[in-house]
Amino acid sequence: MNKSLVRYIVGWVMVIIAAMLLLPMIVSIIYRESTWVYFLLVSGICALVGGVSSKFKPKNKQMYSREGYAACAITWIMLSVIGCLPFVISGEIPNFTNALFETVSGFTTTGCTILGNDIAIEDLSKGMTFWRCFTNWAGGMGILVFILAVITPFSGQSNMYLMKAESPGPVVSKLIPKLKGTAVLLYMMYIFLSVVEFLLLIVGKMPVFDAITVTFSTAGTGGFSIHNDGIAAYEGHYYWQGVITTFMVLFGLNFTVYFLIIARKFRQAIKFEEMRYYFGWFFACTFVITGVLYYKGVFQSLFDCFHHSAFQVATLLSSTGFATTNYDLWPESTKAILILVALIGACAGSTGGGLKVSRIVILLKECSKEIHTQLHPHSVKSVKMDGKPIKHEVIRSVSVYLTIFIAVFTASVLIISIDGYDFTTNFTAVLACLNNMGPGFGAVGPVCNFDGFSVLSKYVLIFDMLAGRLELLPILMVFMPSSWRSK
Repeated sequence: MNKSLVRYIVGWVMVIIAAMLLLPMIVSIIYRESTWVYFLLVSGICALVGGVSSKFKPKNKQMYSREGYAACAITWIMLSVIGCLPFVISGEIPNFTNALFETVSGFTTTGCTILGNDIAIEDLSKGMTFWRCFTNWAGGMGILVFILAVITPFSGQSNMYLMKAESPGPVVSKLIPKLKGTAVLLYMMYIFLSVVEFLLLIVGKMPVFDAITVTFSTAGTGGFSIHNDGIAAYEGHYYWQGVITTFMVLFGLNFTVYFLIIARKFRQAIKFEEMRYYFGWFFACTFVITGVLYYKGVFQSLFDCFHHSAFQVATLLSSTGFATTNYDLWPESTKAILILVALIGACAGSTGGGLKVSRIVILLKECSKEIHTQLHPHSVKSVKMDGKPIKHEVIRSVSVYLTIFIAVFTASVLIISIDGYDFTTNFTAVLACLNNMGPGFGAVGPVCNFDGFSVLSKYVLIFDMLAGRLELLPILMVFMPSSWRSK
Protein backbone atom coordinates (compact mmCIF):
# COMPACT_ATOMS: atom_id res chain seq x y z
CA MET A 1 0.00 0.00 0.00
CA ASN A 2 1.37 3.39 -1.02
CA LYS A 3 0.26 5.21 2.15
CA SER A 4 1.99 8.50 1.30
CA LEU A 5 -0.05 8.67 -1.91
CA VAL A 6 -3.29 8.08 0.00
CA ARG A 7 -2.28 10.78 2.49
CA TYR A 8 -1.59 13.19 -0.37
CA ILE A 9 -5.01 12.62 -1.96
CA VAL A 10 -6.78 12.99 1.39
CA GLY A 11 -4.90 16.26 1.93
CA TRP A 12 -6.29 17.65 -1.31
CA VAL A 13 -9.77 16.57 -0.31
CA MET A 14 -9.46 18.47 2.98
CA VAL A 15 -8.50 21.61 1.09
CA ILE A 16 -11.61 21.22 -1.08
CA ILE A 17 -13.82 20.64 2.00
CA ALA A 18 -12.38 23.83 3.51
CA ALA A 19 -13.45 25.73 0.40
CA MET A 20 -16.93 24.17 0.42
CA LEU A 21 -17.49 25.22 4.04
CA LEU A 22 -17.10 28.85 3.03
CA LEU A 23 -20.39 28.70 1.09
CA PRO A 24 -22.67 28.09 4.10
CA MET A 25 -20.55 30.63 6.00
CA ILE A 26 -21.48 33.26 3.39
CA VAL A 27 -25.14 32.25 3.65
CA SER A 28 -24.99 32.67 7.44
CA ILE A 29 -23.47 36.13 7.03
CA ILE A 30 -26.18 37.11 4.51
CA TYR A 31 -28.90 36.08 6.97
CA ARG A 32 -26.98 37.70 9.87
CA GLU A 33 -26.56 34.47 11.81
CA SER A 34 -23.78 33.77 14.28
CA THR A 35 -23.21 30.28 12.85
CA TRP A 36 -20.72 31.66 10.30
CA VAL A 37 -18.08 31.41 13.03
CA TYR A 38 -18.42 27.62 13.22
CA PHE A 39 -18.08 27.16 9.49
CA LEU A 40 -15.02 29.41 9.44
CA LEU A 41 -13.43 27.53 12.35
CA VAL A 42 -13.88 24.08 10.76
CA SER A 43 -12.82 25.44 7.37
CA GLY A 44 -9.64 26.92 8.83
CA ILE A 45 -8.65 23.68 10.52
CA CYS A 46 -9.31 21.71 7.30
CA ALA A 47 -7.30 24.16 5.22
CA LEU A 48 -4.35 23.98 7.62
CA VAL A 49 -4.24 20.19 7.93
CA GLY A 50 -5.06 19.62 4.27
CA GLY A 51 -2.51 22.17 3.11
CA VAL A 52 0.26 20.49 5.08
CA SER A 53 -0.73 16.99 3.88
CA SER A 54 -0.93 17.98 0.22
CA LYS A 55 2.26 20.07 0.30
CA PHE A 56 4.54 17.03 0.56
CA LYS A 57 4.18 15.14 -2.68
CA PRO A 58 4.80 11.39 -2.55
CA LYS A 59 7.95 10.15 -4.25
CA ASN A 60 6.06 7.26 -5.75
CA LYS A 61 2.91 8.43 -7.58
CA GLN A 62 2.05 5.01 -8.94
CA MET A 63 -1.47 4.04 -7.98
CA TYR A 64 -3.14 0.66 -8.14
CA SER A 65 -6.69 -0.41 -7.37
CA ARG A 66 -6.19 -0.80 -3.61
CA GLU A 67 -4.74 2.73 -3.31
CA GLY A 68 -7.71 4.04 -5.28
CA TYR A 69 -10.19 2.16 -3.11
CA ALA A 70 -8.45 3.16 0.11
CA ALA A 71 -8.23 6.84 -0.87
CA CYS A 72 -11.89 6.82 -1.88
CA ALA A 73 -13.16 5.15 1.31
CA ILE A 74 -11.01 7.26 3.67
CA THR A 75 -12.03 10.39 1.79
CA TRP A 76 -15.72 9.71 2.28
CA ILE A 77 -15.35 8.76 5.95
CA MET A 78 -13.29 11.88 6.66
CA LEU A 79 -15.65 14.02 4.59
CA SER A 80 -18.57 12.87 6.73
CA VAL A 81 -16.81 13.39 10.05
CA ILE A 82 -15.63 16.89 9.13
CA GLY A 83 -18.97 17.78 7.59
CA CYS A 84 -20.88 17.01 10.79
CA LEU A 85 -18.68 19.21 13.01
CA PRO A 86 -20.54 22.50 12.32
CA PHE A 87 -23.80 20.84 13.45
CA VAL A 88 -22.19 19.54 16.65
CA ILE A 89 -20.17 22.56 17.79
CA SER A 90 -23.02 24.96 17.00
CA GLY A 91 -25.37 22.83 19.11
CA GLU A 92 -28.00 22.63 16.37
CA ILE A 93 -27.54 18.84 16.27
CA PRO A 94 -25.59 18.37 19.53
CA ASN A 95 -25.45 14.57 19.46
CA PHE A 96 -22.39 13.47 17.45
CA THR A 97 -23.93 10.19 16.27
CA ASN A 98 -27.04 11.97 15.02
CA ALA A 99 -24.99 14.70 13.34
CA LEU A 100 -22.77 12.09 11.68
CA PHE A 101 -25.82 10.12 10.53
CA GLU A 102 -27.33 13.27 9.00
CA THR A 103 -24.09 14.25 7.27
CA VAL A 104 -23.37 10.77 5.91
CA SER A 105 -26.94 10.66 4.65
CA GLY A 106 -26.33 13.99 2.94
CA PHE A 107 -23.00 13.26 1.24
CA THR A 108 -24.05 9.75 0.18
CA THR A 109 -27.26 11.32 -1.21
CA THR A 110 -29.37 8.92 0.84
CA GLY A 111 -31.80 11.41 2.34
CA CYS A 112 -32.59 9.52 5.57
CA THR A 113 -32.87 11.90 8.51
CA ILE A 114 -32.94 11.91 12.29
CA LEU A 115 -34.61 15.34 12.33
CA GLY A 116 -38.29 15.82 12.98
CA ASN A 117 -38.83 14.79 16.61
CA ASP A 118 -36.78 16.74 19.16
CA ILE A 119 -35.22 18.91 16.45
CA ALA A 120 -37.40 20.08 13.57
CA ILE A 121 -35.81 20.76 10.21
CA GLU A 122 -37.24 24.28 10.36
CA ASP A 123 -35.36 24.83 13.65
CA LEU A 124 -32.01 24.78 11.82
CA SER A 125 -30.45 28.11 10.89
CA LYS A 126 -30.30 29.12 7.22
CA GLY A 127 -26.57 28.43 7.10
CA MET A 128 -26.95 24.93 8.52
CA THR A 129 -29.94 24.23 6.27
CA PHE A 130 -27.94 25.33 3.24
CA TRP A 131 -24.97 23.14 4.26
CA ARG A 132 -27.25 20.16 4.88
CA CYS A 133 -28.74 20.39 1.37
CA PHE A 134 -25.41 21.27 -0.24
CA THR A 135 -23.98 17.97 0.99
CA ASN A 136 -26.52 16.29 -1.34
CA TRP A 137 -25.24 18.26 -4.32
CA ALA A 138 -21.55 17.81 -3.48
CA GLY A 139 -21.92 14.07 -2.97
CA GLY A 140 -24.03 13.55 -6.08
CA MET A 141 -21.24 13.69 -8.64
CA GLY A 142 -18.48 12.81 -6.18
CA ILE A 143 -15.58 14.58 -4.50
CA LEU A 144 -12.80 12.62 -6.21
CA VAL A 145 -14.37 13.26 -9.61
CA PHE A 146 -14.13 16.95 -8.75
CA ILE A 147 -10.45 16.54 -7.91
CA LEU A 148 -9.90 14.92 -11.29
CA ALA A 149 -11.61 17.91 -12.88
CA VAL A 150 -9.37 20.41 -11.06
CA ILE A 151 -5.99 18.77 -10.46
CA THR A 152 -4.26 15.80 -12.09
CA PRO A 153 -1.17 14.95 -10.04
CA PHE A 154 -1.15 11.34 -11.25
CA SER A 155 -0.99 9.41 -14.47
CA GLY A 156 -4.14 8.71 -16.47
CA GLN A 157 -4.38 5.10 -15.30
CA SER A 158 -3.97 6.17 -11.67
CA ASN A 159 -6.81 8.66 -12.07
CA MET A 160 -8.91 5.88 -13.53
CA TYR A 161 -8.56 3.88 -10.32
CA LEU A 162 -9.93 6.84 -8.37
CA MET A 163 -12.84 7.28 -10.73
CA LYS A 164 -13.68 3.56 -10.70
CA ALA A 165 -13.71 3.56 -6.90
CA GLU A 166 -16.19 6.42 -6.67
CA SER A 167 -18.35 6.13 -9.79
CA PRO A 168 -21.52 4.01 -9.71
CA GLY A 169 -22.20 1.11 -12.03
CA PRO A 170 -20.60 -2.09 -13.29
CA VAL A 171 -18.52 -0.32 -15.97
CA VAL A 172 -16.68 3.00 -15.79
CA SER A 173 -15.36 4.40 -19.06
CA LYS A 174 -13.98 7.65 -20.40
CA LEU A 175 -16.34 9.79 -22.47
CA ILE A 176 -13.37 11.40 -24.22
CA PRO A 177 -9.73 10.22 -24.50
CA LYS A 178 -8.40 12.24 -21.54
CA LEU A 179 -9.79 11.34 -18.12
CA LYS A 180 -9.51 14.90 -16.82
CA GLY A 181 -11.60 16.01 -19.77
CA THR A 182 -14.20 13.38 -18.88
CA ALA A 183 -14.36 14.63 -15.28
CA VAL A 184 -14.69 18.26 -16.43
CA LEU A 185 -17.41 17.30 -18.91
CA LEU A 186 -19.35 15.38 -16.26
CA TYR A 187 -19.31 18.35 -13.91
CA MET A 188 -20.27 20.76 -16.69
CA MET A 189 -23.34 18.64 -17.49
CA TYR A 190 -24.12 18.32 -13.78
CA ILE A 191 -23.91 22.07 -13.20
CA PHE A 192 -25.86 22.86 -16.38
CA LEU A 193 -28.79 20.61 -15.41
CA SER A 194 -28.72 22.07 -11.88
CA VAL A 195 -28.87 25.63 -13.19
CA VAL A 196 -31.74 24.78 -15.56
CA GLU A 197 -33.78 23.26 -12.74
CA PHE A 198 -33.10 26.26 -10.49
CA LEU A 199 -34.20 28.70 -13.20
CA LEU A 200 -37.39 26.74 -13.93
CA LEU A 201 -38.29 26.79 -10.23
CA ILE A 202 -37.60 30.52 -10.08
CA VAL A 203 -39.82 31.04 -13.14
CA GLY A 204 -42.54 29.24 -11.19
CA LYS A 205 -42.05 31.82 -8.40
CA MET A 206 -40.56 29.47 -5.83
CA PRO A 207 -38.63 31.43 -3.16
CA VAL A 208 -34.93 31.69 -4.06
CA PHE A 209 -33.64 29.89 -0.95
CA ASP A 210 -36.13 27.09 -1.48
CA ALA A 211 -35.22 26.83 -5.16
CA ILE A 212 -31.50 26.57 -4.37
CA THR A 213 -31.88 23.90 -1.69
CA VAL A 214 -34.44 21.88 -3.67
CA THR A 215 -32.12 21.96 -6.69
CA PHE A 216 -29.20 20.75 -4.56
CA SER A 217 -31.24 17.83 -3.25
CA THR A 218 -32.76 16.93 -6.61
CA ALA A 219 -29.51 17.13 -8.58
CA GLY A 220 -27.68 14.93 -6.09
CA THR A 221 -30.78 12.70 -5.85
CA GLY A 222 -30.41 13.17 -2.10
CA GLY A 223 -33.90 14.21 -1.03
CA PHE A 224 -33.11 16.55 1.85
CA SER A 225 -35.86 19.13 2.29
CA ILE A 226 -36.03 22.35 4.26
CA HIS A 227 -39.46 21.42 5.63
CA ASN A 228 -40.45 18.66 8.06
CA ASP A 229 -43.15 17.46 5.66
CA GLY A 230 -40.78 17.56 2.69
CA ILE A 231 -42.13 18.38 -0.76
CA ALA A 232 -45.64 17.89 0.62
CA ALA A 233 -45.14 21.40 2.02
CA TYR A 234 -45.62 22.62 -1.56
CA GLU A 235 -49.07 21.03 -1.80
CA GLY A 236 -51.06 22.51 -4.67
CA HIS A 237 -47.93 23.75 -6.46
CA TYR A 238 -48.17 21.23 -9.28
CA TYR A 239 -45.70 23.12 -11.45
CA TRP A 240 -42.96 22.99 -8.80
CA GLN A 241 -43.57 19.32 -8.10
CA GLY A 242 -43.70 18.60 -11.84
CA VAL A 243 -40.31 20.24 -12.37
CA ILE A 244 -38.85 18.25 -9.47
CA THR A 245 -40.31 15.01 -10.87
CA THR A 246 -38.80 15.69 -14.30
CA PHE A 247 -35.33 16.43 -12.97
CA MET A 248 -35.32 13.49 -10.57
CA VAL A 249 -35.80 11.29 -13.63
CA LEU A 250 -33.16 13.21 -15.62
CA PHE A 251 -30.52 13.01 -12.88
CA GLY A 252 -31.18 9.29 -12.53
CA LEU A 253 -30.26 8.78 -16.19
CA ASN A 254 -26.79 7.70 -17.32
CA PHE A 255 -24.83 10.86 -18.13
CA THR A 256 -23.42 9.11 -21.20
CA VAL A 257 -26.78 9.83 -22.86
CA TYR A 258 -26.26 13.56 -22.36
CA PHE A 259 -22.75 13.28 -23.78
CA LEU A 260 -24.13 11.54 -26.88
CA ILE A 261 -26.70 14.32 -27.29
CA ILE A 262 -24.00 17.00 -26.92
CA ALA A 263 -21.88 15.14 -29.47
CA ARG A 264 -24.96 15.07 -31.77
CA LYS A 265 -24.97 11.30 -31.81
CA PHE A 266 -28.74 11.23 -31.54
CA ARG A 267 -29.20 7.72 -32.95
CA GLN A 268 -26.80 6.25 -30.39
CA ALA A 269 -28.57 8.18 -27.63
CA ILE A 270 -31.99 6.86 -28.67
CA LYS A 271 -30.66 3.30 -28.97
CA PHE A 272 -28.89 3.45 -25.59
CA GLU A 273 -30.24 0.25 -24.08
CA GLU A 274 -30.10 1.12 -20.40
CA MET A 275 -32.02 4.35 -21.05
CA ARG A 276 -34.82 2.48 -22.84
CA TYR A 277 -35.20 0.02 -19.97
CA TYR A 278 -35.04 2.89 -17.46
CA PHE A 279 -37.84 4.92 -19.06
CA GLY A 280 -39.85 1.79 -19.83
CA TRP A 281 -39.70 0.75 -16.19
CA PHE A 282 -40.59 4.28 -15.03
CA PHE A 283 -43.68 4.63 -17.24
CA ALA A 284 -44.88 1.06 -16.66
CA CYS A 285 -44.77 1.43 -12.87
CA THR A 286 -46.30 4.91 -13.00
CA PHE A 287 -49.29 3.81 -15.09
CA VAL A 288 -49.92 0.66 -13.05
CA ILE A 289 -49.82 2.54 -9.72
CA THR A 290 -51.99 5.32 -11.20
CA GLY A 291 -54.59 2.73 -12.16
CA VAL A 292 -54.57 1.09 -8.73
CA LEU A 293 -54.82 4.44 -6.90
CA TYR A 294 -57.73 5.55 -9.08
CA TYR A 295 -59.51 2.21 -8.76
CA LYS A 296 -59.12 2.23 -4.96
CA GLY A 297 -60.22 5.87 -4.75
CA VAL A 298 -57.07 7.03 -2.94
CA PHE A 299 -57.32 10.37 -4.77
CA GLN A 300 -60.46 11.88 -6.25
CA SER A 301 -59.13 12.82 -9.68
CA LEU A 302 -57.19 10.77 -12.23
CA PHE A 303 -54.72 13.65 -12.55
CA ASP A 304 -53.89 13.55 -8.82
CA CYS A 305 -53.40 9.79 -9.05
CA PHE A 306 -51.00 10.20 -11.97
CA HIS A 307 -49.22 13.18 -10.41
CA HIS A 308 -48.46 11.49 -7.10
CA SER A 309 -47.72 8.15 -8.75
CA ALA A 310 -45.20 9.68 -11.18
CA PHE A 311 -43.56 11.64 -8.36
CA GLN A 312 -43.15 8.64 -6.05
CA VAL A 313 -41.91 6.33 -8.80
CA ALA A 314 -39.43 9.02 -9.89
CA THR A 315 -38.22 9.70 -6.36
CA LEU A 316 -37.62 6.01 -5.54
CA LEU A 317 -36.33 5.02 -8.98
CA SER A 318 -33.75 7.82 -8.83
CA SER A 319 -33.21 7.13 -5.09
CA THR A 320 -33.95 10.79 -4.28
CA GLY A 321 -36.31 10.23 -1.37
CA PHE A 322 -38.70 13.17 -1.68
CA ALA A 323 -42.39 12.63 -0.95
CA THR A 324 -45.53 14.57 -1.86
CA THR A 325 -47.80 12.34 0.22
CA ASN A 326 -47.67 9.51 2.74
CA TYR A 327 -47.37 6.61 0.29
CA ASP A 328 -47.10 4.25 3.27
CA LEU A 329 -50.92 4.46 3.41
CA TRP A 330 -51.35 3.36 -0.21
CA PRO A 331 -52.63 -0.13 -1.17
CA GLU A 332 -50.21 -3.00 -0.53
CA SER A 333 -49.81 -3.76 -4.24
CA THR A 334 -48.51 -0.25 -4.94
CA LYS A 335 -46.09 -0.45 -2.01
CA ALA A 336 -44.73 -3.74 -3.34
CA ILE A 337 -44.07 -2.07 -6.71
CA LEU A 338 -42.40 0.92 -5.04
CA ILE A 339 -40.08 -1.37 -3.02
CA LEU A 340 -39.09 -3.14 -6.23
CA VAL A 341 -38.52 0.23 -7.92
CA ALA A 342 -36.32 1.34 -5.03
CA LEU A 343 -34.35 -1.92 -5.11
CA ILE A 344 -33.49 -1.58 -8.80
CA GLY A 345 -32.72 2.13 -8.61
CA ALA A 346 -31.32 4.44 -11.25
CA CYS A 347 -28.91 4.03 -14.17
CA ALA A 348 -25.18 3.46 -13.88
CA GLY A 349 -23.21 6.65 -14.44
CA SER A 350 -25.91 8.77 -12.79
CA THR A 351 -26.18 10.44 -9.39
CA GLY A 352 -28.79 7.86 -8.31
CA GLY A 353 -28.43 4.79 -6.12
CA GLY A 354 -29.81 1.27 -6.17
CA LEU A 355 -28.57 -1.91 -7.80
CA LYS A 356 -28.62 -0.01 -11.13
CA VAL A 357 -30.72 -0.81 -14.19
CA SER A 358 -27.69 -2.01 -16.18
CA ARG A 359 -26.83 -4.64 -13.55
CA ILE A 360 -30.37 -6.00 -13.57
CA VAL A 361 -30.40 -6.13 -17.37
CA ILE A 362 -27.03 -7.91 -17.47
CA LEU A 363 -28.15 -10.46 -14.86
CA LEU A 364 -31.40 -11.18 -16.71
CA LYS A 365 -29.56 -11.58 -20.01
CA GLU A 366 -27.02 -13.89 -18.37
CA CYS A 367 -29.88 -16.01 -16.96
CA SER A 368 -31.47 -16.14 -20.41
CA LYS A 369 -28.14 -17.21 -21.91
CA GLU A 370 -27.72 -20.00 -19.34
CA ILE A 371 -31.22 -21.34 -20.00
CA HIS A 372 -30.55 -21.23 -23.75
CA THR A 373 -27.24 -23.06 -23.23
CA GLN A 374 -28.96 -25.81 -21.24
CA LEU A 375 -31.46 -26.31 -24.03
CA HIS A 376 -28.87 -26.05 -26.79
CA PRO A 377 -25.52 -27.23 -25.34
CA HIS A 378 -23.59 -26.77 -28.60
CA SER A 379 -24.77 -23.23 -29.28
CA VAL A 380 -22.57 -20.19 -28.72
CA LYS A 381 -24.33 -17.14 -27.37
CA SER A 382 -22.88 -14.01 -25.76
CA VAL A 383 -24.47 -11.41 -23.53
CA LYS A 384 -24.68 -8.04 -25.27
CA MET A 385 -25.50 -4.48 -24.30
CA ASP A 386 -25.96 -1.82 -26.98
CA GLY A 387 -25.01 -4.41 -29.57
CA LYS A 388 -21.59 -5.06 -28.00
CA PRO A 389 -20.55 -8.25 -26.17
CA ILE A 390 -20.10 -7.79 -22.43
CA LYS A 391 -16.76 -8.96 -21.08
CA HIS A 392 -16.76 -11.93 -18.73
CA GLU A 393 -15.08 -9.78 -16.04
CA VAL A 394 -18.06 -7.42 -16.05
CA ILE A 395 -20.56 -10.27 -15.66
CA ARG A 396 -18.45 -11.72 -12.87
CA SER A 397 -18.25 -8.35 -11.08
CA VAL A 398 -22.03 -7.97 -11.30
CA SER A 399 -22.52 -11.41 -9.74
CA VAL A 400 -19.98 -10.67 -6.99
CA TYR A 401 -21.63 -7.29 -6.30
CA LEU A 402 -25.06 -8.88 -5.92
CA THR A 403 -23.65 -11.57 -3.60
CA ILE A 404 -21.94 -9.03 -1.35
CA PHE A 405 -25.04 -6.82 -1.43
CA ILE A 406 -27.23 -9.68 -0.19
CA ALA A 407 -24.70 -10.58 2.53
CA VAL A 408 -24.38 -7.02 3.84
CA PHE A 409 -28.13 -6.48 3.57
CA THR A 410 -28.93 -9.64 5.53
CA ALA A 411 -26.37 -8.94 8.25
CA SER A 412 -27.61 -5.36 8.65
CA VAL A 413 -31.26 -6.40 8.96
CA LEU A 414 -30.35 -8.99 11.61
CA ILE A 415 -28.34 -6.48 13.67
CA ILE A 416 -30.86 -3.63 13.67
CA SER A 417 -33.70 -6.06 14.42
CA ILE A 418 -32.36 -6.03 18.00
CA ASP A 419 -34.14 -2.69 18.43
CA GLY A 420 -37.50 -4.47 18.22
CA TYR A 421 -39.03 -2.81 15.18
CA ASP A 422 -41.25 -4.77 12.80
CA PHE A 423 -39.85 -6.58 9.76
CA THR A 424 -41.12 -3.99 7.26
CA THR A 425 -39.37 -1.19 9.15
CA ASN A 426 -36.07 -3.10 9.48
CA PHE A 427 -36.12 -4.37 5.88
CA THR A 428 -36.87 -1.01 4.28
CA ALA A 429 -34.58 0.92 6.66
CA VAL A 430 -31.59 -1.13 5.48
CA LEU A 431 -32.83 -0.98 1.87
CA ALA A 432 -33.15 2.81 2.15
CA CYS A 433 -29.60 3.19 3.46
CA LEU A 434 -27.80 0.56 1.38
CA ASN A 435 -29.54 1.75 -1.80
CA ASN A 436 -29.19 5.44 -0.81
CA MET A 437 -32.88 5.99 -1.46
CA GLY A 438 -34.14 7.90 1.61
CA PRO A 439 -37.28 6.99 3.58
CA GLY A 440 -38.69 3.49 3.69
CA PHE A 441 -41.95 2.12 5.07
CA GLY A 442 -43.38 1.59 8.53
CA ALA A 443 -41.57 3.47 11.30
CA VAL A 444 -39.14 4.93 8.74
CA GLY A 445 -41.83 5.95 6.25
CA PRO A 446 -42.10 9.32 4.46
CA VAL A 447 -43.63 11.09 7.49
CA CYS A 448 -41.25 9.46 10.01
CA ASN A 449 -37.48 9.48 10.63
CA PHE A 450 -34.60 7.30 11.84
CA ASP A 451 -34.11 8.94 15.24
CA GLY A 452 -35.72 6.05 17.13
CA PHE A 453 -32.97 3.57 16.29
CA SER A 454 -30.28 2.76 18.86
CA VAL A 455 -26.72 4.03 18.56
CA LEU A 456 -25.55 0.62 17.34
CA SER A 457 -28.22 0.50 14.63
CA LYS A 458 -27.42 4.02 13.52
CA TYR A 459 -23.75 3.13 12.99
CA VAL A 460 -24.78 0.01 11.07
CA LEU A 461 -26.97 2.19 8.85
CA ILE A 462 -24.15 4.75 8.50
CA PHE A 463 -21.91 1.94 7.27
CA ASP A 464 -24.65 0.85 4.86
CA MET A 465 -24.99 4.36 3.43
CA LEU A 466 -21.25 4.65 2.81
CA ALA A 467 -21.04 1.11 1.43
CA GLY A 468 -23.98 1.73 -0.89
CA ARG A 469 -22.60 5.01 -2.22
CA LEU A 470 -19.16 3.51 -2.89
CA GLU A 471 -20.56 0.34 -4.46
CA LEU A 472 -19.52 -1.85 -1.47
CA LEU A 473 -15.92 -2.83 -2.35
CA PRO A 474 -13.99 0.36 -1.37
CA ILE A 475 -15.50 0.60 2.11
CA LEU A 476 -15.12 -3.16 2.73
CA MET A 477 -11.47 -3.20 1.63
CA VAL A 478 -10.57 -0.55 4.22
CA PHE A 479 -11.35 -3.08 6.96
CA MET A 480 -9.21 -5.83 5.41
CA PRO A 481 -5.67 -5.96 6.93
CA SER A 482 -4.22 -7.29 3.67
CA SER A 483 -5.15 -4.02 1.95
CA TRP A 484 -2.64 -2.12 4.08
CA ARG A 485 0.36 -4.38 3.67
CA SER A 486 3.36 -3.06 1.77
CA LYS A 487 3.19 -5.87 -0.78
